[in-house]
Amino acid sequence: MAKLVECVPNFSEGNNKEQVIDAVAQAISRTLGCVLLDVDAGASTNRTVYTFVGSPEAVVEGALSAARVAGQLIDMSQHSGEHPRMGALDVCPFVPVRNVSMEECVTCAHIFGQRLAAELGVPVYLYGAAARHESRKALPSIRAGEYEALPEKLAKPEWAPDFGPPTFVPRWGATVTGARTFLIAYNINLLCTKEQAHRIALNIREQGRGPSQPGRLKKVQGIGWYLEEENMAQVSTNLLDFETTPLHTVYEEICRDAQELNLPVVGSQLVGLVPKKAILDAADFYIKKEKLFILEEEQKIRLVVSRLGLDSLSPFHPRERIIEYLVEAGDVGRGLVAKPLGAFVRAVGARSAAPGGGSVSAAAGALGAALGSMVGLMSYGKRQFEDLDSIMRKLVPPFHQAMDELVAMVDADSCAFNSYMEAMKLPKNTPEERERRTAAMQQGLKMAVGVPYGLAEKVNGLWPALKELAQHCNLACKSDIQVGAKMLEAAVFGAYFNVIINLKDITDDKFKLVMSQKVSGLLEEAKQGSAVVLALLEKRVA
Repeated sequence: MAKLVECVPNFSEGNNKEQVIDAVAQAISRTLGCVLLDVDAGASTNRTVYTFVGSPEAVVEGALSAARVAGQLIDMSQHSGEHPRMGALDVCPFVPVRNVSMEECVTCAHIFGQRLAAELGVPVYLYGAAARHESRKALPSIRAGEYEALPEKLAKPEWAPDFGPPTFVPRWGATVTGARTFLIAYNINLLCTKEQAHRIALNIREQGRGPSQPGRLKKVQGIGWYLEEENMAQVSTNLLDFETTPLHTVYEEICRDAQELNLPVVGSQLVGLVPKKAILDAADFYIKKEKLFILEEEQKIRLVVSRLGLDSLSPFHPRERIIEYLVEAGDVGRGLVAKPLGAFVRAVGARSAAPGGGSVSAAAGALGAALGSMVGLMSYGKRQFEDLDSIMRKLVPPFHQAMDELVAMVDADSCAFNSYMEAMKLPKNTPEERERRTAAMQQGLKMAVGVPYGLAEKVNGLWPALKELAQHCNLACKSDIQVGAKMLEAAVFGAYFNVIINLKDITDDKFKLVMSQKVSGLLEEAKQGSAVVLALLEKRVA
């Protein structure tokens, strides 16, 4: 799949829609290879966050196009707003999305910063993973004092910009660019004063009130401000690593502090886009906390929108706010799993080595898991099966999760094989080229072994649940669970054959021996698991 980088430039204008905000958006949209995903303008902050994706080369061009327009239309000497800022293009991070390393995003930041400074004659700083100095890794450190402090700051040798002149440019200010992981801009609404909101921000943000009084939440920045247009305050946060401190943790901690101060929390707001995992992690938290039984992704997202009040200021449309959905919508070649069933079957039947037996095995496994999920759900939520509710609540989720993971393996298997085929096309004219080609081919073969092996492991993890399901399920679904068991067994058979055929060309004898023994064990486990399930079903009488 193509390389994809996300770029999230923040421009210091949030009110002038027609003349500035739309003009910057058009500059991005008109750049070849860039897809504009979101434009989020804030009146009180006087700031607009743009989110777009493209190849590494395309996003650099898109960011430069936008900066050229901003340079003509934004005058920082006239700017004011609630959000900290130091330039017309205040910050421009590059974020790896798909098939791109952090190092490649660092390169994007360096190229962008160098070209921006050269073209517009403005000072540019590097931050995050692109920073050349430890003291410049954190954005707030660079932005301390904001635009107003720049004349004095630029005169100090320790604050010489990474690119461009160390001189103050009144209309522009300075720009910070860099590379980082996905940042979530998340604001919690309170009916209180700006000062009370900021007090809570100081409690929860990692920086706290200073080195002697750190805050409670790691990888979280925060500030309190007031939204005049909404007549409410917000604790505005940046989640620098949502896996270290999840979305729901920030919300719950702020709610706790607000309750201690007798302040009402009235929902929250996501600025820009959010990774799907951040929303689903929050869903899992509330499902566990409230002992709920929710399987469907759409329903999980709806739960989070409700619990966090994400639609309190404006409607929250998941298809427009979750980055994976937007990227999928913009992808022309979305892989095998996006094809209709007939098209997938025809792709398998075409005169091409991929998709082949590996992808078909993954599809068989996904269908087997899906039948397990179906049988569980058909044995749940009805009065006649009321005594089975707690059992089915436990048994259904593993099948539902495996179903989605195995579907993803349909494409993963095809991609793994294609990586081997691409390695075969590498040049082999010199000894060095031949050595690189051989190493790439061996790595491709190991990938082609790893995917079906992982498939067999994933499927075999379902046998305990399937055995228990066979003992308790609605017997009207007996044939469905029987088919499911054989589909799962067939998936492991297919995985076994794909591992064995790819092992024969691998030169690492130790790897070959270990993998051969392991996959043979997995095959025997699948045979036994299927036989036990079928035997359990035969013993039951309707």
